[in-house]
Amino acid sequence: MNYTETGVLEANQIKIKNHLTDLGIDNIRKEIITGLTSKHKHISSKFFYDDLGSKLFEDITKLPEYYPTRTEKSILNKIAPILMNDLEKTDLVELGSGDCSKIKILLNSIQKENLKTINYIPVDVSLSAINDSAQELTDLFPDLSINGIVADFINQLDLIPAERKRMFFFLGSTIGNFTEDISANFLKNLSDNMNSGDTFILGADLVKSSTVLHEAYNDAQGITADFNKNILNVINNLIESDFNISDFEHKAFFNEEKSRIEMHLIAKEDLQIKSPYHHDDIYIKKGENIHTENSYKFSMKRIKELEEITGLKINQIYTDNNNWFALILFEK
Repeated sequence: MNYTETGVLEANQIKIKNHLTDLGIDNIRKEIITGLTSKHKHISSKFFYDDLGSKLFEDITKLPEYYPTRTEKSILNKIAPILMNDLEKTDLVELGSGDCSKIKILLNSIQKENLKTINYIPVDVSLSAINDSAQELTDLFPDLSINGIVADFINQLDLIPAERKRMFFFLGSTIGNFTEDISANFLKNLSDNMNSGDTFILGADLVKSSTVLHEAYNDAQGITADFNKNILNVINNLIESDFNISDFEHKAFFNEEKSRIEMHLIAKEDLQIKSPYHHDDIYIKKGENIHTENSYKFSMKRIKELEEITGLKINQIYTDNNNWFALILFEK
């Protein structure tokens, strides 16, 4: 696979275009430093996913304590024959695509003669994740066309082609990582970018026992802790700072009032962090939190409210036997 003169990666049925640079590294650095110097320090969860972060998250999804991935896949296996029945001439757009393990379940249910008419569009901030997925999928489905888009889909939805009928996927309950205001704005923006006849499948983690939630984000092997701390290595690369992950502890807990898991990094001692992109040192006191992620858990009432937020109609809500996870099918 090689870059063409237009900056597109091409090989056989694969094209990958990197639009992430359109956002500008200066804006990215400004966002990071603003978060680190605010009263309540925070780093966006989108910065978890460098190559190591993606690998660690893949390891998390295989942990016995981490139920969301296997539960969502069990629902996908159940509904794939229904969703993909007679599907043809459609673009499958997966936002925050990551690895291809979930879309693979859906593609397996598409009739072979129809698969030639399908175009898969993975959208992710990680070029390597899209590249790896594209290679695996073309080995399994040589007739499948893949047009990957490396982008921040929150701000770059307009990059997604709109000439054909589309089925959008936003899986893994990634929507729960956003604040309620940001998720509402994102979903409304996605709805505005959809055409009549387009559909949208949203993964949402449901409210459940606080014990189950706590164990899912505080696994015995400490892989989630490693994943959380690795965000500091990503930040070091972006703003040339000197964070040391050993100076922080992982903390994750369920905030019942806000119906969300919160992940934080807690400073073990007073720290002065240097970056050439900030005029002064960044001061972090012992015991101070850097908030790295929220993971909102949805009630059925909240899911129903999404119809009003998006202007989309809920066609079906699919859940597992434990009612731990939901896949919501919207239509425009």
